[in-house]
Amino acid sequence: MQRRQFVTTATGALLALSASQTVGAQTADEQSKATLDTAMAFMQAMGSGDMDGMSKLMADDMVWHNEGDKRLPWIGNWEGKEAIFNFLGVFSKNLETTLWENTDAFASGDTAAFFGKMNGITTNSGKEIGEFTFALRVKVRDGQIVLWHWFEDSFAVSQAYNG
Repeated sequence: MQRRQFVTTATGALLALSASQTVGAQTADEQSKATLDTAMAFMQAMGSGDMDGMSKLMADDMVWHNEGDKRLPWIGNWEGKEAIFNFLGVFSKNLETTLWENTDAFASGDTAAFFGKMNGITTNSGKEIGEFTFALRVKVRDGQIVLWHWFEDSFAVSQAYNG
C-alpha cells in the first residue's frame, strides 16, 4: 500500500512540476515574442524616420552603446532619450546607410539579438565602407527599449571614415 501511495504521490508531483514548467515556458515564450516585437517596431520606426514612434518605444533611462573605434563620432555611450536623439543626429550627418539587412534575430526573455550586414558611405571621406557585419543586443522592460548595444566591424568603418 505504501508503494502505491508513493507512486501516486510521485506521479502527481511530476505532473504538477511538468505543468508549472509548461506554464513558465509559455510565459517566457510570450515575453520573448514581445521583446522581439518591440525591438523590430523600434527598428521600423527608426528606418522610417518616425521619431515619435521611436520615443514611445524608448524607456526614459534607455542606454544606447556602440562598440568600436573611438575616433568615430558615433562610438560611445548615450543615456536618456535626449542624448540618444542628439547622437542620432551626429550619426546621420556622418554615415549614409545604403544597406541594412538583419540575417538572424532571436529573443530570450527580455533580451533580443540581431545579426546582419550593412554598408554605407561616410560623409567625412565620401568613401563607401563596403559590406560589413554587425551584432546588436537589445533589452526590453515593460514594452520599452532600455538597452541598445551595437557591435560593428569598426575597422572597416574607421578605414572608410578616416579615408
